[in-house]
Amino acid sequence: MSLHLTRHLAVATTTVALLAGPVAAQVAGLAGTLIITNKSVSTATIIDVASGRILATLPTGQGPHEVALSADGRTAVVTDYYAAQPGRTLTVIDVAALRVVRTIDLGEHERPHGIVYLPGDSLVAVTSEASGHVVVVHVGEGKVRRVAPTRQAGSHMVGVAADGRRAFTGNVGSNTVSELDLRTGQFVRSWEVPAMPEAINVTPDANEVWVGSNTTGKVSVIDPATGQVTVAAEGFGWPYRILFSPDGRTVLLPDVKSGELRILDRASRRELGRLSFPDAEPQGITITPDGRYALESLATQGRVVIVDLATRTVAGHLSVGQTPDGIAYTPRVFNR
Repeated sequence: MSLHLTRHLAVATTTVALLAGPVAAQVAGLAGTLIITNKSVSTATIIDVASGRILATLPTGQGPHEVALSADGRTAVVTDYYAAQPGRTLTVIDVAALRVVRTIDLGEHERPHGIVYLPGDSLVAVTSEASGHVVVVHVGEGKVRRVAPTRQAGSHMVGVAADGRRAFTGNVGSNTVSELDLRTGQFVRSWEVPAMPEAINVTPDANEVWVGSNTTGKVSVIDPATGQVTVAAEGFGWPYRILFSPDGRTVLLPDVKSGELRILDRASRRELGRLSFPDAEPQGITITPDGRYALESLATQGRVVIVDLATRTVAGHLSVGQTPDGIAYTPRVFNR
């Protein structure tokens, strides 16, 4: 695949928007850098969390949905999905320099959506909803290294085991979950699950795959060892994403339709708490490495809410761009 610098760096640099005014509500002791995609305006916003200051608003491809951040926090990769026409690019951002450094053309692998950095910080695994593959891309080279067929329709989101070897996709068009071997690029197997499985994640040890059903409002758990699928929670309007706490004990489940964040104990599957965000459409979610705070985009409000997970209360908000969706956090604070 070819690497296209379709946006000159000078242009990207001149479109940086620096805003001086911090938001009113900040969280004492919480610092770091946040990257958020803004779907309707095709940009990504970079925020200094401690001050709430927007450091930059950078151009992406059309309809950016998800973002993955390297372990060192220096490189963000955005999937340019687009809604009206199929996108086929990834936008690569140098977070420290506040600029777009390259655009990667995925060719036939259109509608890239779910994305995860693999161990080593050089490769990302990306779903191509249109072609039905997970595409492994070398970020620095801007080249596709291998592709793995899901053999299913509408492979939208992806969860990857901690060792980077196994990937699992939610296939909204086939009502299935696929397992892939990312080392060989081979399809392994698939399971039938409740209809329109979008949200998906896998525990770091790959012993459990959690998946949400847009149609039934159920969140199910697959045991890859036995193939058993069990219901962990239900009553959702639209279980948008699934996120595990760093210690693996807690599951965070934003419900975009009901305007809620539900918090579950992973082992017992008991609900620990629920926060309401009426008419805010909570979508993308991330968590600080110490597991103390969750940060979630509120699509209709142009804000990110900061949730104290110990008290299960709102600790603050950050103003971001329009229709924020995918979100990534690093505790690093770069020299500005």
